[in-house]
Amino acid sequence: MNRKEIKIGLFGFGCVGNGLYEVLEKTPGMKAKIKRICIKDKTKLRPISSKHFTFDKNELLYDDDINTIVELIDDADAAYEIVKTALQNGKAVVTANKKMIAEHFEELLQLQKEYNVPLLYEAACCASIPIIRNLEEYYDNDLLESVEGIVNGSTNYILSKTVDENLSYTEALRQAQEKGYAESNPVMDTGGFDAKFKLLILIAHAFGVVVKPEEIFNLGIDKLGDLELGYAKEKGYKIKLIAYAEKTADGKIRSFVLPKFIKNTDKLFYVDDVFNGVKTKSYFSDVQFFSGKGAGAYPTASAVLSDISALCYDYRYEYKKLNSTDILECDSEIYLKIFLRHEIVYTKIFKSYFNEVNESYFNHEIGFLVGTISLSNLKIIAKWSNADSSIILFDLIDQETTHSLIQQEELEFELIA
Repeated sequence: MNRKEIKIGLFGFGCVGNGLYEVLEKTPGMKAKIKRICIKDKTKLRPISSKHFTFDKNELLYDDDINTIVELIDDADAAYEIVKTALQNGKAVVTANKKMIAEHFEELLQLQKEYNVPLLYEAACCASIPIIRNLEEYYDNDLLESVEGIVNGSTNYILSKTVDENLSYTEALRQAQEKGYAESNPVMDTGGFDAKFKLLILIAHAFGVVVKPEEIFNLGIDKLGDLELGYAKEKGYKIKLIAYAEKTADGKIRSFVLPKFIKNTDKLFYVDDVFNGVKTKSYFSDVQFFSGKGAGAYPTASAVLSDISALCYDYRYEYKKLNSTDILECDSEIYLKIFLRHEIVYTKIFKSYFNEVNESYFNHEIGFLVGTISLSNLKIIAKWSNADSSIILFDLIDQETTHSLIQQEELEFELIA
């Protein structure tokens, strides 16, 4: 098969953009060349000649010689306008902006179809791990049961440093930002939003369901405290920020992003630093595990390069699983076993939202509850929670137990009525 030549208009020259430039320079066999780079900051010093740069986006978007736009900026709104215009102008697009994709997924699908041009975004999820293409090409929709993993390298780096080196949360976050692992707005990472946007994309390719960001519940690591860190150490657990989605037996999709206690029997236990790890479970092959660097210039640039290489052979996502009958499961039908740290004054109120409490501890100021709760009730508690509250997942309750809990609640409701 003949490879076509890729002439690139690059937006952004930060860690990833610079990394891509270096990778392309060191990969002479690639039939791809960066023609022009659009940047915003006119005062910043660059490691290459100024002749490569422009401050006018139209020089890239309306240059007929440029057939591919690579978008690597951290402004999701500006990225959307760039990607939309590029697709409308018949240019292929490669992007790493998961927030932009998640917020405009349906429209971007339509633009690809309307203008018959590909949009690739492997770098938007898990950097160096080719998880999107595996979900898209390898797994049949009827066989894939679940996707679970550590998909944010920044939070994993922070958690690793706080546990392995006893660094403070603030110091670990500062190090992550200095090394280019954390987003310019750290809340995107530490609040679990980045992981949620990635999970939305993975759900589309794994199960063919397009959901909106607000439909996926997310909590981050920004409220973790000494009590739960000590609890994890005492029990031999690690805390990881986990993105989870599964397809139930009746075709419904469960999904959430939560900090989770991980046992040493779980492969994710050994995924540390900026590494990501993703587990897929399917009917025939059971559990498969993917691992690789999830943050940093070169790992992300390598995923961008992979997409550019794929474009040389006219590759595009086929979205074969879209428009299936799968739907999101109601929050009241999802049950979780969780750890809740809270101020003592809220004990009685919070306890009333649990179906069952298995463990508890209290001192004069704070305490914790361990037990089973529905996702709908967990959302209520999360809204009430403050800096002195923290929620960590143990496990998702299996479907058989879930049905029993639902029946129990229905019976209790009938008795009250």
